[in-house]
Amino acid sequence: MGYTSAGRSPAEAMLEYHMSHFKEYEQYDALGLAALIRRRELSAREVLEAAIQRIEAENPRINAVVYRCFEQALEALADGVPPGPFGGVPFLLKDLYYHQAGLPSSQGSRLFADFVADHDSTLVARYRTAGLVILGKTSTPEFGLSATTEPALFGPTRNPWSLQHSAGGSSGGAAAAVAAGCLPMAHATDGGGSIRIPAAACGLFGLKPNRARNPVGPDLGEASGGLSAAHCVSRSVRDSAALLDISHGPEPGDPYSAPPVAGSFLDAVTRPPGNLRIALLTTALDGAALDPECVAAVEDAARLCEALGHRVSVAAPAIDVAEVAWIWRVICGVGLWQSLSLRTAALGRAPREDDVEPVTWRWSLEGRDRSGVEYLGALQRMHWIGRQLADFFRQYDLLLSPVLARPPFPLGTLDMQNPDLDDYYRRLLAELPITPLFNLTGGPAMSVPLAWSRAGLPIGIHFGADVGREALLFSLAAQLASARPWFGRRPGTPVSGDST
Repeated sequence: MGYTSAGRSPAEAMLEYHMSHFKEYEQYDALGLAALIRRRELSAREVLEAAIQRIEAENPRINAVVYRCFEQALEALADGVPPGPFGGVPFLLKDLYYHQAGLPSSQGSRLFADFVADHDSTLVARYRTAGLVILGKTSTPEFGLSATTEPALFGPTRNPWSLQHSAGGSSGGAAAAVAAGCLPMAHATDGGGSIRIPAAACGLFGLKPNRARNPVGPDLGEASGGLSAAHCVSRSVRDSAALLDISHGPEPGDPYSAPPVAGSFLDAVTRPPGNLRIALLTTALDGAALDPECVAAVEDAARLCEALGHRVSVAAPAIDVAEVAWIWRVICGVGLWQSLSLRTAALGRAPREDDVEPVTWRWSLEGRDRSGVEYLGALQRMHWIGRQLADFFRQYDLLLSPVLARPPFPLGTLDMQNPDLDDYYRRLLAELPITPLFNLTGGPAMSVPLAWSRAGLPIGIHFGADVGREALLFSLAAQLASARPWFGRRPGTPVSGDST
């Protein structure tokens, strides 16, 4: 499915042209590219070809894009520039559950490797209506079950900041492609941190929207019992806000919807957030110590917030972390067994151990053996934890913490070939001091790229909010981006000073 021109690859046919004609491509965010196209300063084809060239040049290094539809994307421009705020802007979908008709949808698993979607997901249809031009799909760990993107089907995705390190997961392919400069934003999903983790690892902005803010239809009413949400990773805050403006809102038949939005998210980017009450957490929720560089980074972020007029206090919600771990494990396991069962039933057989990776198999068997009482109990306890965090947010506007327990870790650290599910699960949760909490409660949360380690690796700063408060997060993120700009920082740029 690769794009070719006169028998040559894009890297050969377009490298000299684009580097001389549109060398500024990476200096624009998605809204900026759309404005260039709208003003006819550049054609949509030139922009798409610039993205294709960069994917072809970078993907052999980072292994981020696993399916391509370059010819189809370029052919679509024959009918003119798609209307909408992102008219003609290149975009990539994550290869997990969200479909575009005619594209494979493997979920990072050999069990689905030959599955081709026959319809668009509702969210994808909204993206296309907004003018985004989809160029392919990005890698994910099998069924999104890891904080790193190293599926057996496609091999590891590498972090553009250091090729020996993880790009995070499960939206690691999306984050690596954006961080490498292939395009300004890409679709991502988050069931336990999978937008925020790779954003943190790759030096990007990543906001997980509120539960049910974006639709998951027509195939599902909710994703993973309400744990999962879809949005994007991006270089700019305003791209993320504008994308959520065009994608949010329920479809007829959705089982429930997010709290209503007053105004647009893009407008929120231009509004000061006011003087906020921010709770600061420098440990994991259970009090476990985090890497000193991550602690230093979040303490520096707290000082930055204070300098901007916000009040920061050391505080943490009283949450039973063992219960969080149990709920997440139950809901994910049951969902895994259902996915395997539905796919193999369509193939006319029962699930087999060799269909999937060892962690996936053992986790799905555990889900198979859960009772309905256990699953319903997990949902009820999840909702109770949401009420506990809502009480905490009566006193504070935001909860500030590191995204990850340490800077990006080396590839191979989390191995889904591990035959011991308990050991894998313990290792996984040890890397995630905060992110799963906001999947359970449903509230929005974001990773902001405010710090880099002494080794030059990004360190993401996490802000979590009460249900329905994405606008507040966008407003603060824009303020932070103005105070400490990150847009121009790229892999390979020198790192000066300490982690702050």
